[in-house]
Amino acid sequence: MNQPKIKAGALPVIIPRPEHNVSRADISKNALKVLYRLKEAGYQGFLVGGGVRDLLLGMSPKDFDVVTDAHPEELRRLFRNCRLIGRRFRLAHIYFGRDVIEVATFRGAQEEATAEELAEKVLMDDTGRIIRDNRYGTIEEDVWRRDFTANALYYNIKDFSIWDYAGGVHDVRARVLRLIGDAEKRYREDPVRMLRAVRFAAKLDFDIHRESERPLEELAPLLRDVPAARLLDETLKLFLTGHAVRSFELLREHGLFAYLFPFSDRTLDDPECENFRRLVEQAMKNTDTRVAEGKPVTPTFLFAVFLWEPVRQLALDFQEDGMSEIQALQMASDEVVLNQQEYISIPRRVSGPARDILSMQPRFRRNNAKRARRLLDHPRFRAAYDFLLLRTEAGEETKELAEWWTKIQTPSSDAKRGEVKPLRTRSRRPPRRRRPDNKRKS
Repeated sequence: MNQPKIKAGALPVIIPRPEHNVSRADISKNALKVLYRLKEAGYQGFLVGGGVRDLLLGMSPKDFDVVTDAHPEELRRLFRNCRLIGRRFRLAHIYFGRDVIEVATFRGAQEEATAEELAEKVLMDDTGRIIRDNRYGTIEEDVWRRDFTANALYYNIKDFSIWDYAGGVHDVRARVLRLIGDAEKRYREDPVRMLRAVRFAAKLDFDIHRESERPLEELAPLLRDVPAARLLDETLKLFLTGHAVRSFELLREHGLFAYLFPFSDRTLDDPECENFRRLVEQAMKNTDTRVAEGKPVTPTFLFAVFLWEPVRQLALDFQEDGMSEIQALQMASDEVVLNQQEYISIPRRVSGPARDILSMQPRFRRNNAKRARRLLDHPRFRAAYDFLLLRTEAGEETKELAEWWTKIQTPSSDAKRGEVKPLRTRSRRPPRRRRPDNKRKS
C-alpha cells in the first residue's frame, strides 16, 4: 500500500477504548503522571511509539514515551524534575528517581517547511542524512516523521483512545513492519533505520514489508557515515536483548552485518571457517537463553566472539614471522580491536577484557598444575573459561581439555594441589591464509 502524502489536517482513524486492549493498569504510573499533568495544563499528551505497540501485542513495554504540543522550554517550566537533552532533536527527560519518562514535542513535516525554515532548523549532510532537526509541528505532521507504522500509534489520555494515521494497528495485528513514506528516502535520512528494521523484526517476530526490505542491501553502505558511537548502542540492542539469533540472521541476509563487523563477515563467508560459524551461532543462542532466564549478559563476551577468528588468522601471520602463540594473539587482538573501532566505538572497559579473553586461550593448553593455579587467579579467568567451553562446542578444542579445566575448579580438586597430570594437547591451527586487509574502506 502507498503511504498518503504529508498534509496538515489529516484525520486519524480513532480506535475507541472498547475496541483495543491497552489499559492504564499496564502503563507506568510515572508516565500517567506526566500525561495527566500535560492535560491539566491545557496541552495535548499522548503515549506514543513502542509502548503502545507492545501493549497492543500483550507485551510489557520497556519504555513509555510521551509526545505533546508543549515546547521544550514550556516543559521545563511545567516539570521541576525536567532536564532538556539532545542536539539532533531537543527532548525533555522527566525524572522520578531512577525512572525517566522521555517527552518529545511534535515534530514538523519537512515537506511543508519553507526553504528558510529548513535552513534554520534542519541540517543534512551530502547523503541526505539528517544531522539536526528542531522544527516543531502538529500531531498530523509528527506521525509522518516516525519510522514504522507500528511505532506511529498515539494513546490519547483524554479518552483512552488510540489515534492511528498510518495503518499501524492493522500492521501490528498482521505482524508486519512497514516503513512510513518512501523507504529509500527514509533510510537515507537516517541509515540507522535499517538496523532498527532488523531489530524490531527480530524482537517482535514481524515480517519486514517487501517495500521496506527491498532497499536494505543497496543502501547498507550508508552505515559507514553513521558515528561509531551510535552504532555501538544499536549493536548492543541487536544482540543483548534476547533476540540475537534472529538479528544475526537478518543482518547477514540483508548485507548489514558487513558494515558492523567487516572482518568477521569476511571470515564467516570463508568455506573453511565452519567452526567459527558454529561458535558465533552457539554464542547467539546462549545469549538469548541467558536473557530469557534473567541472567546477565556482557558486551565484552559479544565482541570477543565476533572478533575471535579475525584475531586468530592475523595471529597465525605473526607466528609465521617468529612470534610465540601467546604474543601473536596479544598483538593480533590489539590490531583487530583497534581497526574495529572505526566501525563500532568499543569502550575501553569492554575492549580491554575482550582482548584478555582472546589472548588467554592458548594458556589453557599449558595446563600443568602450577600454571593452572596461576591462570585460575586471573581476573578474566571465568570469562576466558566460558569462551573455551564455547570453542569446545564449536569443535575447536577437545572435550577432554574443557573437562580438565572444569574439574580443577571444584573445591576438592587435586589439581589445585598439583596432583593431577596435565593433558597433552595440540593446537588446532586452521589452514594458512593470506593476511586480511583490516583497514576500513571509504
